[in-house]
Formats: sequence, structure tokens, C-alpha cells
Amino acid sequence: MLSRFAKPAALGLAPGLKRSLPFTKHARAFATVEGNTPRVQPTPSRVRATPISHDRATFTIRDGPVFNGKSFGAQSNISGEAVFTTSLVGYPESLTDPSYRGQILVFTQPLIGNYGIPSAARDENGLLRYFESPNLQAAGVVVADVAEQYSHWTAVKSLGEWCAEEGVPAVSGVDTRAIVTYLREQGSSLARITIGEEYDQDQDEAFVDPEQINLVSKVSTKAPFHVSSSTGDTHVAVIDCGVKENILRSLVGRGASVTCFPYDYPIHKVAHHFDGVFISNGPGDPTHCQDTVYHLQRLMESSQIPIMGICLGHQLVALAAGARTIKLKYGNRAHNIPALDLTTGRCHITSQNHGYAVDATTLPPSWKEFFVNLNDSSNEGIVHTSRPIFGTQFHPEARGGPLDSSYLFDTYLESVSRYKRSQAVFQPERDSRPSPLLVDLLAKERVGVVPTTGMENLLRMGSAGERAAARAA
Repeated sequence: MLSRFAKPAALGLAPGLKRSLPFTKHARAFATVEGNTPRVQPTPSRVRATPISHDRATFTIRDGPVFNGKSFGAQSNISGEAVFTTSLVGYPESLTDPSYRGQILVFTQPLIGNYGIPSAARDENGLLRYFESPNLQAAGVVVADVAEQYSHWTAVKSLGEWCAEEGVPAVSGVDTRAIVTYLREQGSSLARITIGEEYDQDQDEAFVDPEQINLVSKVSTKAPFHVSSSTGDTHVAVIDCGVKENILRSLVGRGASVTCFPYDYPIHKVAHHFDGVFISNGPGDPTHCQDTVYHLQRLMESSQIPIMGICLGHQLVALAAGARTIKLKYGNRAHNIPALDLTTGRCHITSQNHGYAVDATTLPPSWKEFFVNLNDSSNEGIVHTSRPIFGTQFHPEARGGPLDSSYLFDTYLESVSRYKRSQAVFQPERDSRPSPLLVDLLAKERVGVVPTTGMENLLRMGSAGERAAARAA
């Protein structure tokens, strides 16, 4: 019964494939696709928690300014990519968004934390009610002023208490206006947060670039999991590149049961068991996900199944189609970015969180632009000219808002229902609904995802002696 979802053995790269793929300019080494061990579900360690630190804190931008402030989070030193968001609300959702993995998030809103942090309560579908993933995903937090006293009916702890529990350092009392001005002029930059220490220029070697590793592999489930819907009979396969809880809620709430697969799962081999395929958001450079791109290309060649991608998923659809992606100077991270629907002429206010974008000039003839950003004219969506495949760079499911474009889930699921009906004509016995045994055996939430530890901990070489030996070599 479950054999159809068992991950095949490692896929070898066929001779000449690299030359034939249209995205070879992005080529990176292909990762090994390993089989999943059934029912093995590692439990992430929570040893990262520390008492709240109120020590001196230093926020240092590589080859840039140094800002001195006060710690209000974990007693931990980290490095990552410094980015900023102009969102006024929704900091619990933003900080738990897997797309922020490896990044130090700078808030332009002067006061953060005034309504505290809610509980990890789950809704009737077993999805987190107030968070986008089970853990705080950002590597660090930088604010101008933090509210140590909070007030909200859902709050159970302060922002500082939460950061300390999650092992994430946080800094307040710095000039975030100056930080954002620098990042806008110079672009997103590598940075460090150091707690209780003076800045030492000799430590510049410790800056690490999260874009050099496959962040998606850190946030994607390590084995399939399933979320059932009690209101419909469609079944969607979700490629989990760091899927947000509200994306799953938006699908399940509209009557689609979802089975989520690891990002590198060969989805083209099991897609015929589903009514649609969905590719989620996620962190980092999309060209790291060459396995995913290859599998999507094979899927588009072999199936007419409806496909939708959001954020990173949108970029992966574009790469599979033969387009290219580009890194933006400082990205788009806010809840109020205007995107123009080129098919209707309507403007939507959208929530966004991305540092890369699709180069629309590289789209093949069978694809066209769907949405465009009215601030910087970057691409915000693509759509196939004759098949039910599209992607959006922004987040239609936005938490906490706006919901101008949430109708896109309805558009996608209408095509899913049409596909299901068309398949029933040719295969009357076909039943894409998940079997009770499958529902019972699969996990109900993402499996084996290790919480963030800061990019320095992920990439550091070890002792100072080891680093010195590496420099000498």
C-alpha cells in the first residue's frame, strides 16, 4: 500500500543531461537522493535554550558599520545574512517562516514585541494556529526597541523569553534606520551578532555566507507527512521546501488533503496518484535545488497535472521551464508590496519574503508573465499559456495579511478538480483519495527538521587551530 510513496534508489545523472537542461548556467553538484527509513522520526534537540541575556551586544556588518546595543535573547554568537522587513505586525509568523533560515532579520518597525508570543496551539487540522513552523527560523533578531512587557489575549511569553528558549540571539537599542539605509545602498550583507564581547576585526573570518549551502535541505521534511481534509475529496502532493503552515491550511481548508514530500523526492514517479502538485516556499538560492528542478521538469514532460508554486516554488517552476533566476540587491520583505496582475490589470497588495526573482526575459515562448512588482518591476508570477501551471513570487496565503490574492488558491484547486474529473472519464476506477492505512501510518507533521543554530554553527570549521591550518593550506 505504501510502496508507491517509497523513495527510489539514488538517481544517477544520465550522460549528456547537463548539456540538455536549459538551466545549466545555474548548475551545481547534484545531491545524492537517499532512501527514507520507514517510520524513523528523529526528535530535534532543544539543548540550544539559554537564560535571557541582557549583556552588551554588537551587530557587525562585514566590511561595514558596527552597532552596539543590548541583548534580549539567547547568550549565543551567530552570523548570517542581514536582511530587513518593513512589516508592521506579524513578527511571530515572520520569525517562524522557514524562508528566513540563516538570516538575521532587522525590523524597521521601531517597537517590536508589544503583543508577546502566542502558544503553540494547533487547529482542528493539527496545524499550528499562530506560527508558520514549530521553531524560530531566523538566525538572529535586530530591533530598535523591544517591549519587555506585553499585552495580548493569546500571549504566553515575551519575545525575549522566546528567543532565549529557541537559542536565537536578539539585539535592541541600535539605529535600525542606519542599518536599513546601509543595506538598501550596499545590498543584503553578511553580519554577526556577538553577545558580551567587543568587536574584534580579526574575527572577520568567522563571517559565513548561508547562500553557499543548501538551506532547503535544512528545513524540508525528511519523510512524507499527511494532513487530511474533512471537507473535500481532492488529494494534492506538496513538495516541502520549507512549507508554511498557512499554505497547508489554505489547501486543507478548501477541501484538499495534502501529502507533503521532501524537497528532493522524485515526484514525477508518484504524481499519477494525486490530483495536483504544489511546490512550497523556502529559503536561499533556488539553484541549489537541482534535484527538485530535474524532477519538476520530468513531471511537466510526462503529466498534465495542475502545478502551483509559491515564492521559492515559483522560482523552481521557472527553472524547470527553462528560465533563469537572479539575486536581488536587497530583496522584498514586507506586507504591503503592490503587484500588478497582467491578465486583468488589477493591483494587489501582497506579502513578500524573498531575495531572488525570476528573470522574465528568459521565459520560453510557452510561458508568460502573470504578475509584476510595481515598486521595482521584478517578476511576481508566471503562467503557462496552455496548461494549468502557474507560480507567484508573493504569498497569497499571507499571515498576517493582506489576503487580496488568496483567490489564487481557489483558482488552483478549481483546476485540480477539473483534472480529477477528466481522469475519472478515462479511468473510472481511479481513486486519488488517501487510503485510511496511509493516513494512519504517515506522520502528521514535518519529520526530522533540526531547529536553526545560526549559520556560524552550521559552517564553522572547528577550533581556531583548525581554521589557522586551513588558512595556511
